[in-house]
Amino acid sequence: MSNQPFDQSVDRRPTFSLKWEKYRDTDILPMWVADTDFMAPPAVIEALQERIDHGIFGYTNTPNELNQLVIDRMQSEYNWHIEADWLVWLPGLVCGLNLACRATGQSQDSVVTAKPVYPPFMTSPRLSDRKLVTIPMVELEQRWLIDFDALEASITDASRLLLFCNPHNPGGTVYRQSELERLAQICIKHKLTVCSDEIHCDLLLEPGLKHIPLASLNDNIAAQTITLMAPSKTFNIAGLGCSFAIIPDAELRKSFQQQRKGIVPDTNLLGFTATTAAYKAGDQWLQQQLEYLKGNRDYLVKEINQIPGLKLNQIEATYLAWIDISAAKLENPAHFFEQAGVGMSPGRDFGDDRFMRLNFGCTRNMVIEAVSRIRKAMLNHLPGG
Repeated sequence: MSNQPFDQSVDRRPTFSLKWEKYRDTDILPMWVADTDFMAPPAVIEALQERIDHGIFGYTNTPNELNQLVIDRMQSEYNWHIEADWLVWLPGLVCGLNLACRATGQSQDSVVTAKPVYPPFMTSPRLSDRKLVTIPMVELEQRWLIDFDALEASITDASRLLLFCNPHNPGGTVYRQSELERLAQICIKHKLTVCSDEIHCDLLLEPGLKHIPLASLNDNIAAQTITLMAPSKTFNIAGLGCSFAIIPDAELRKSFQQQRKGIVPDTNLLGFTATTAAYKAGDQWLQQQLEYLKGNRDYLVKEINQIPGLKLNQIEATYLAWIDISAAKLENPAHFFEQAGVGMSPGRDFGDDRFMRLNFGCTRNMVIEAVSRIRKAMLNHLPGG
C-alpha cells in the first residue's frame, strides 16, 4: 500500500539530525528518539517559506490568531473551554516539566510519577531540588496504567506534584474517562497539583478512542492542573521549539511564569509560524499520517509477537512501540539490537530494563527491514535458533 508522502524516504543525514547522527556511518537504523521521518504538512512548509521571504527575524509576540486557534481546538476536539490568558507559550515541553516542579512546593518537597515513563519525568524533580517518588505502572488487559492504590499510598504531607503522562510514553495508553476521574479524585482529596503531559494527544491510533484532557473533567481538577501540549510530535516540527502550557488557576500560573524569568526564553517566530499553519490547515495531513502509522503499528504488533522472546501489546496512541524483551534474557539489550542493526531506546532510560522502545514513525520499508533484522538476531540468540 503506497501512501505518499509517508512512503517517501527523505535523506536526513546531511542535516545534523539528532536521530540520524547517533548512528552516522553505520548500518544501524535509527529508531530511538521520538521524531518522525515524515516531511511536515505542505501548509507548514509554505508558511515558513513565506515568513523567511519576509527576511526579518526579530523578537516576536504570540500571534493573537494562534491563541484563538488553540482555544477553538480545545473546544472542538475536547469540549473544553479555555481562556487566552491561561496559555503560556514555551520553547519546548521538557522545560514545562521542570517549571512545574519549581512552581509547586518548596525545596525537598516530593514529586510523584509512575514509571516506566519518559526520562525527564524522573530528572526534572531532581534538577528542581525536589524528592522523586516513583510508583509502578501496572499492566491490565494489555494496557499500561498508573497503579492508583500505589499512588494514594505514596502521598505524604510533603507531596506537592504528580507528573502524569497521557497518552502514556512509553506504552501508548490512552486513559479512559473513568480512569481520569479516579486520578482526579485522588489529587483533589490530597491537594496534589498535576502536571499532565499530553503532547501525544493528536496521535491516537485505535479507532473509537478519544483523548480527554485531565483538566477538562471539572473546575476543581482544572484549578490543580498544568496541561502541557505541543504540535511538535503531531506535525514533526520539534526542532522549531514551540509548546504551550494551559494553566487555569491564576496563582499557579503566576508561580509557573515567575520560575521561567531570565532562564526560559520566549518561543521563536518560526515556531509560532509553523504552529499557526499546522493548527489552521494541517488536520487533513494529520489524518493521512494516522492511517499510515496505524499500518506500521499493525504490522509491528503482528510480526513482533511472532518472534520468540519478544512481546508487544497493542499501541493505542503515539508512534512508539514498547517491546517486552524480558523472555530474551539479554545482558545488554541496547547493544544487542544495535549489533543487529536496529537502534532503539533502552528501557532502563524509562525505568524498566525489561523493555526496548522502538520509534515506528518512519517509512513502512524501514519498519519491515527493522523487523527482519530483529527476527534474525533473536533466532540466532535463542537456543535452537
